Amino acid sequence: MTSMTVNGKPVRFLMDPDTPLLWALRDAANLTGTKYGCGIGDCGACMVHVDGEALRSCLITIAEAEGRFITTIEGLSRDRSHPVQQAMIAEQAIQCGYCTPGIVMAASALLAKTATPSEAEIKAAIPNLCRCGVYPRLVRAIERAGRVARRAETISAAPAPGVSAGDAAREIPAISAPERND
Repeated sequence: MTSMTVNGKPVRFLMDPDTPLLWALRDAANLTGTKYGCGIGDCGACMVHVDGEALRSCLITIAEAEGRFITTIEGLSRDRSHPVQQAMIAEQAIQCGYCTPGIVMAASALLAKTATPSEAEIKAAIPNLCRCGVYPRLVRAIERAGRVARRAETISAAPAPGVSAGDAAREIPAISAPERND
């Protein structure tokens, strides 16, 4: 049995100790925001925080994660209020969204170390592959998230999950409410 803390809660996995952390999180803990991309550590879709450091969960076994603190995209911010999440939306740095959780985790680890990263530091800290090619917007989003983290700027947050389309449309006129067929 392997024990660790995942998103602030103690967890025990009754799995082979050589199981990659990625599969324990997705299959046993049902934390599917951590994505499987390549399985060999190249793409970064499976990025999580391990003791605050952004690591590829496909390359870490649950035995290596024993006793450590793991944060997944679900544990970063349930209401999308983290500066990186807000800036990614505001800068339209999300296309298909598959790579987004891994990018957000890598970016949030970078901003935890420095809220004023240079463009070179951002590019070095975000090894994630994005098939949609959002890289220029990604750099702008991370720079903006740094400003938000430093409280030099604010961003209106996206509606939290569960907000009705009608309520969102009243708040953001560009969103139209679904028509009702009563």
